[in-house]
Amino acid sequence: MFIDSHCHLDFPDLACDLEALLHNMDINQVTHALCVSVNLTDFPRVLALAEAHDNLFASVGVHPDYEIENEPDAGHIARLADHPKVIAIGETGLDYYRLKGDLEWQRERFRQHIRAARQSGKPLIIHTRSAADDTLRIMREESADQVGGVMHCFTESWAVAQQAIEMNFYISFSGIVTFKNAATLKDVAKKIPLDRMLIETDSPYLAPVPFRGKLNQPAFVRHVAEEIARLRAVDLQEIASATTGNFLKLFNIPENILETSL
Repeated sequence: MFIDSHCHLDFPDLACDLEALLHNMDINQVTHALCVSVNLTDFPRVLALAEAHDNLFASVGVHPDYEIENEPDAGHIARLADHPKVIAIGETGLDYYRLKGDLEWQRERFRQHIRAARQSGKPLIIHTRSAADDTLRIMREESADQVGGVMHCFTESWAVAQQAIEMNFYISFSGIVTFKNAATLKDVAKKIPLDRMLIETDSPYLAPVPFRGKLNQPAFVRHVAEEIARLRAVDLQEIASATTGNFLKLFNIPENILETSL
């Protein structure tokens, strides 16, 4: 069994065909998925999906790419997280690739999310792109290790992965690990301890081979696991069991939840 630790089923391209996507998850043994919030305006629809489906969970947060007028403070984010189907804070973090100039607002937003995670006791979903040094620095300064979390859609070096793991974080691999030109990431996938690994789709983006360039969906997370199993020369079931167990442990979900999916 597999779990997609990061997807965006509320996005229009996927929401319009939700029942088919849930069916595809079922036939590909993808038992659960975490629907990740990217802004507070759309958070209610993310939460509604989780409330309507036993095998979907939600997070709450504002993606670093979103420039907004009213920045949420830690207390507000923590209050929104006070719901049994909200299992994480984020996605949050830093992105210096798409936005340039004075990005202090991004760093302050990231700090507020880490504080919200500490207040709520729920782990973080961290996005970092072209900003690894500042991301790790702020994680340390704000004691992100107290709650831990996941470095989502990881594309950084083994050195960055090690530092994140030392702060109680998991490393999540997306369809990028199946791409031919992702040699550095493939090497990281070989080295990550099994008890610190998650898998995801980040759908509707980053569809894995053999679906690259097409609309991604949670059912395709199986192909991420298959590539990691190939890279590590282990049985697929070993990756499935490890990543499923890690998801349940990180997000404090009882193991018996899987029994309802059989």
